[in-house]
Amino acid sequence: MVGYDPRADGRNISSFEVAVAGSVSGLVTRALISPLDVIKIRFQLQIERLSRSDPNAKYHGILQAGRQILQEEGPTAFWKGHIPAQLLSIGYGAVQVYKTLRDAVATMYRTEGPLVFYKGLNPTLIAIFPYAGFQFSFYNSLKHMYEWAMPAEGKKNGNLKNLLCGSGAGVISKTLTYPLDLFKKRLQVGGFEQARVTFGQSPSPQVRSYRGLLDCAKQVLQEEGARGFYKGLSPSLLKAALSTGLVFFWYEFFCNLFHHMRTANSQP
Repeated sequence: MVGYDPRADGRNISSFEVAVAGSVSGLVTRALISPLDVIKIRFQLQIERLSRSDPNAKYHGILQAGRQILQEEGPTAFWKGHIPAQLLSIGYGAVQVYKTLRDAVATMYRTEGPLVFYKGLNPTLIAIFPYAGFQFSFYNSLKHMYEWAMPAEGKKNGNLKNLLCGSGAGVISKTLTYPLDLFKKRLQVGGFEQARVTFGQSPSPQVRSYRGLLDCAKQVLQEEGARGFYKGLSPSLLKAALSTGLVFFWYEFFCNLFHHMRTANSQP
């Protein structure tokens, strides 16, 4: 967990154990929240409004989308793209619309060449630094607020504090940077509109072509309105709250576990 050192709290753990705790916490959390990520990306790629009133809209709510995906694609669909997500692949969004990682990589390379794997890099780079900064800044601020507002007996449950403050930090940070995430996904799947035919505008989807970040933002604004920038925000916020909270929860859990193991081994 970059920017947060549990040894500052007096815990006796090594740098290697800190790294292991951070890696495992991220691995476990990613597996648990993958279904929300799949739904979020489906919402982001749907050009139509996320509304029951739009006859061309395939998805219009988290529960409805979950049932639809389960019925049409089975439970494994909720972990589509999970492997490249764990590896932090830049093509995670594109993998969502293909059968396998191998199929996605082969098709993308064959049709557009090696540069296709870096589509969406600009909004990614623009968003990553403020998001990480917001996340830890709000996490620390919320921890101070928690300490101030919570009665003395409530402060004993450190895991609850980490979960609540981490979740709050994730929600705030994701809301502030969300449009860049949507632009990234739209740019990543550019050129693969036929693969998203089942996401809406069936049976003949209108092909979208974006020349870059600014052009993508302009087209989304013109065709979908300002609300289009926040398509998929609800599952994204739920994902951010759960993922950030769980990451900090599991991170603290494993750090504390290593600390207690070291303490127990050091006793005569």
